[in-house]
Amino acid sequence: MILGDIADRLGRSVEGLTDAVGDRFGEPTLRLGVTGLSRAGKTVFITALVANLMDRGRMTQLAAAADGRIEAAFLQPQPDDTLPRFDFERHLATLTADTPAWPESTRAISELRLSLRIRPTGLLAGFQGARTLHLDIVDYPGEWLLDLALLDKSFADWSRETLARLEHRDIAADYLARAAAEDSSAELEEVRARDLAESYTAYLEAARNAGFSDCTPGRFLLPGDLAGSPVLTFAPLPPAEGAGRRSLWREFERRFEAYKARVVKPFFRDHFARIDRQVVLVDALGAIHKGPGAVEDLRRTMADILTAFRPGRNAFLSQILMGKRVEKILFAATKADHLHHLQHPQLAALMKAMMREAADRAAFAGAETRAMAIAALRATVEETRQHHGEELPCVRGTLADSGRSAAFYPGDLPQDPQRLLGPARDGAERWLDADYGIMTFAPAKLSLRPGEGPPHIRLDRAAQFLIGDRL
Repeated sequence: MILGDIADRLGRSVEGLTDAVGDRFGEPTLRLGVTGLSRAGKTVFITALVANLMDRGRMTQLAAAADGRIEAAFLQPQPDDTLPRFDFERHLATLTADTPAWPESTRAISELRLSLRIRPTGLLAGFQGARTLHLDIVDYPGEWLLDLALLDKSFADWSRETLARLEHRDIAADYLARAAAEDSSAELEEVRARDLAESYTAYLEAARNAGFSDCTPGRFLLPGDLAGSPVLTFAPLPPAEGAGRRSLWREFERRFEAYKARVVKPFFRDHFARIDRQVVLVDALGAIHKGPGAVEDLRRTMADILTAFRPGRNAFLSQILMGKRVEKILFAATKADHLHHLQHPQLAALMKAMMREAADRAAFAGAETRAMAIAALRATVEETRQHHGEELPCVRGTLADSGRSAAFYPGDLPQDPQRLLGPARDGAERWLDADYGIMTFAPAKLSLRPGEGPPHIRLDRAAQFLIGDRL
C-alpha cells in the first residue's frame, strides 16, 4: 500500500471521528445525496424540497412539520468551500416567475446547507432547548454514478461489452463503422483518436435522447473543464492482438485507466463516501414512452447504480467507505403529475418491481429502501373527459412548446408491472397491447399563500422517509 493511500484512509478516519463527535455532542449533520439520470428532475426536486421545508404548509405527511416541531428552517453557508453552491434562489425564482419555466439541469456537483431548528419531544422536552439539524444536500449527475461500474472493468472488458450492446442500436451505426475501419494496433495519431472520441460522444448524446440510460463514461456527456483533455479522448475498440506500446489500443487503454483513477475515484472518495441518505430520481414514464428497449435498459442501469451502495463488491469502495453504509435509499419515479392519481399505484408498483430486481442483483446490506411515485412540483390538474362514451381520467396543463392549455390521457399503465418488464426483457421492439404517450408540460403559474411551499405530489412522504427519523 502506498503512502498516499495510507494518508487518505487516515484522513477519512479522522474526518469520520470528527463527524461522530459533532453529531453526539454538537449540532448533527445529515448528508442527503440527490441524483438521477438526465431529465429526471434533480434541480426541481431540490428546489421544491427546500422551499417546502422552509414554508411547510403543504408538508402534512412530514410528522415533525405536522406536529409543529420544526420551529424554523434557514439556509446557511455550505461547509465545503471548494464546491459550487446549489443556486436555490435563482431556481425558485425561475419556477415562480410570472411566466414560469423549468430551471437548467444539473451539469456538475453542487451543495446546499439547510438548517432545521427542532423542538424536542418526550419526558425531558420541558428541560431542553430546541436543537439544530444541518441538512447538507449534495446534487450530482446520475451519469457520474454509473461510472462506478467501470472500476471493476478493464478496457478490453468495457470495449467488448459496449460494442456488443451497440450492435443492436441503429443510432450507433456511424461509430461502429468508424471503429471497424480503424486499425487499433497501428501507432496512435491524435487526430484519429479525437475523431473516434467525438463520434462515440455523438452516439452517447443520441442514446440519451433516445431514452437509453447506459451512457458511460458519464463525463463524456458532462465534461466541464475536462473537455478536450486526453482523459476524455478514448472510445471502445475491437480487440487488437499484439498491439504495441505506442498503438491506438494501448493509448486508449492507458487513458481509460487514467479516467478511472483521476476522474471516477476522486468523486467517490471525496463526495459519495460521505453521503448518509440517497435519492435516486427516475423518469420511468419517459422510458415507457420510448419503448421496451428503454425500459429494459433502465432496469439494468438501476442494478448498476445499486452497486455503488454495496461496499465489499469493489475493493476501492471498501477502502473509502470503511464500513460506512448509506442508511436509506429512495427510488422515486418523477413526473407523477403527468398521470391521473388513479394510475399512481401502477407507477409506484413498476418502480418497486424495477428496484426489486436491481436490489436482488446488487445484494447490498444495511440500507432501507423505498419506491415511490412523486412530483416535486405539480404542473397539472386532474379532470375527467368523455371519449366514445367512456370517461377518461386526464391531466390538464400548459404545453411547454406552444404555451396553450391541453388535457392529456397517456394510456392505462398495467396493474401487473411484468406486463411491461416482461416484453422489455424479452427484447420486444414496441408495446403490442398499448400505446403510452407523454407530454412536456411547463410549470403552472403559482399563487402561494403565506406559509405554503410550491404544490407537489408526495414530496412530504419522501421527506418523511429520508429525514423524518432525524427530526
